Amino acid sequence: MAGGSTQWQGRSVISKVVSLLDAFGPSTPELSLSDLARITGLPVSTTYRLAAELVEWGGLERADGAGYRIGMRLWELGTLAPRAGTLRTVALPFMQDLYEATRENVHLAVRDGIEALYVETIAGRGSVRTRSRRGGRLPLHATGVGKVLLAHAPPDVLHAVLDAGLHRYTPHTISTPGHLRRALADVRRTGIAYAREEMSGGSLSVAAPVTAADGVVVAALAVVRRSGRVDLRRLAPAVRTAALSASRALQERAGWAPAPSRTGEATIHSH
Repeated sequence: MAGGSTQWQGRSVISKVVSLLDAFGPSTPELSLSDLARITGLPVSTTYRLAAELVEWGGLERADGAGYRIGMRLWELGTLAPRAGTLRTVALPFMQDLYEATRENVHLAVRDGIEALYVETIAGRGSVRTRSRRGGRLPLHATGVGKVLLAHAPPDVLHAVLDAGLHRYTPHTISTPGHLRRALADVRRTGIAYAREEMSGGSLSVAAPVTAADGVVVAALAVVRRSGRVDLRRLAPAVRTAALSASRALQERAGWAPAPSRTGEATIHSH
């Protein structure tokens, strides 16, 4: 029970606050006090006190009723992150060009641990609906951007992905280590990754890497469209061109560098 848990004895206040914020996600955008206590394992009294302080600071907001949700103060701080902000600023004009050329969803993502973190997305009125959103996360093995990032990640990242299990989201999701290793080898060989209805039915994507000055793959750029008769490979030249253009612009940005790599944790890393 949350109220009787001893797992947090001796832990810092920061650890407890982080656990509260980590409880929120795409499937849990709003949580009650009891939900927060249950998910974090914190006593209800501690949860109430920390949540109240976060509300006062602006990190949480009171939702309708008795719930809590993430506050605007965290969004404000997130916009100050220099690396992701610079990457988004540099890549956005080329993403817009790619959208104008294809009229399809355009995504920019980096690796965060063993997930793809979406830095920016562009969607048109008639574009296929996707699970991705700005600030959202999706698995590496089932997305086009994820395959690009995983193909150029250190070996221990692939090991961590395999250890976590290759969840099958659709009948087309890669779910065996051998199949995934072959797919990643193709990505490294061709410079392009494809995902054909692997994350959700009716959705296809083609992705290419964005690189820094030293050749480090720091992000992946993708177009996502509906399934249909059009060969997905026809989109590859446009995606590759946009990714190369973004790479050149990023490389010309003086003083920009990818974040230091940590095993399974770096948002941006080297191959």
